[in-house]
Amino acid sequence: MKLREKDYIRYRRLKAFADSICFYLCRVFPIDEKLISVCTFEGKGGFGCNPKYIVEELHRRNPELQFVWFVNDMTKAFPPYIKKVPNTIWSRAFWLSRSRGWIDNYRKPLGTVKRRGQFYINTWHATIGFKSIGLWRGKAFSTIARLVSENDSSMIDGVVIDSEWCKEMYPKGLLYNGDYLFTGAPRCDILHGDRKTSRSDFRNRHGLPADSKIVMFAPTFRERSVAGKRSVDAGLWTLDFGRMLEALSTRFSGNWYLCTRIHPQLRQSALENIDAKLRKRVIDISAEADMNENLAAMDAFISDYSSAAMEAGFCHIPVFIYADDIGTYTSGRGSMLWNLSEDSSLSVGNNKEMTPGIDTILPYPVAKDNDELEQRILDFDEADYLQKEEKFERSVNLLFDGKASGRVADWICTKMCGEDC
Repeated sequence: MKLREKDYIRYRRLKAFADSICFYLCRVFPIDEKLISVCTFEGKGGFGCNPKYIVEELHRRNPELQFVWFVNDMTKAFPPYIKKVPNTIWSRAFWLSRSRGWIDNYRKPLGTVKRRGQFYINTWHATIGFKSIGLWRGKAFSTIARLVSENDSSMIDGVVIDSEWCKEMYPKGLLYNGDYLFTGAPRCDILHGDRKTSRSDFRNRHGLPADSKIVMFAPTFRERSVAGKRSVDAGLWTLDFGRMLEALSTRFSGNWYLCTRIHPQLRQSALENIDAKLRKRVIDISAEADMNENLAAMDAFISDYSSAAMEAGFCHIPVFIYADDIGTYTSGRGSMLWNLSEDSSLSVGNNKEMTPGIDTILPYPVAKDNDELEQRILDFDEADYLQKEEKFERSVNLLFDGKASGRVADWICTKMCGEDC
């Protein structure tokens, strides 16, 4: 295995060198001062996450700005002012070399080269989370992942953060020691304040009654990498959706629906495992690019270890953690940012090794099986929950006021023009 890994790393280094030549050749093209290149999730994403809201704000301010967006699937839909381009080496080399600025929520491929006169802002794709990343993963963090991370971080001019939590965790999590932009998370702007329009739009779009209540189930994305080959973990959940919906109806009243957001490769098998009687009450948004646009319409949220649980909590809706495999997940991940254990009755505090300056308790009820989840829902105390959530937000010094996109746009405009766009 070690020999194969060494061979793979040697191959990736050679490939990165060849790719870098493409970038150097494309330097014959001048930088376009009004061009910005955007990518999400290594090209797998569409018009969503933090970059979406930043680009919308920049376009609103200055329609003359031009945007290209790298995608693996050219059928993905984008606004007319965005040019989608294939996420291939020559496409990246050409467009990135010509762009004044780069926006990404993940990592640039090894071999990417930034030239003088350009800026690169990384928004990352999570805020406060559960899963360890980067060096916090220990031996689970592969050599090639470290090489990619170090190369990417060396090019970044600013990382968007929303809290002191991120500032403490990211130096080792992202292998980054540069400037942080304490702006808040742009994708969370839509979650702030009155969400009535988002709620009504979602219900109209999916043909649901105006007074219907919806819980989103969004498990974390699970991916494995062995000798450079990446695959999605195909394990299914033990969650009893029917029982969960019944408990929600009993505790909060109303007619409840289930909104699912699952990795596309697992979507079909996961939906097939839902009781046929429930399928008319299920809305699947797995293929939609913007999760937070839908999250803004929800009445409750449930996940295992997705950072979206934190963002749902910012809306002050009930959030439940269903950690049915915490033991195996933690051992495979390397460590967790929270002291979750198989004893779900214990209070869950932050992992002080990773965030030593933070002292807080997870405000969300945790369950390890369906019996516990049902009881957590039935026993839910809204006043106590909101008090814990607000204390949690203060303890991490959260910046959540609906103005993050504007702050990031200010930074970009200063970089591009030396003043407001």
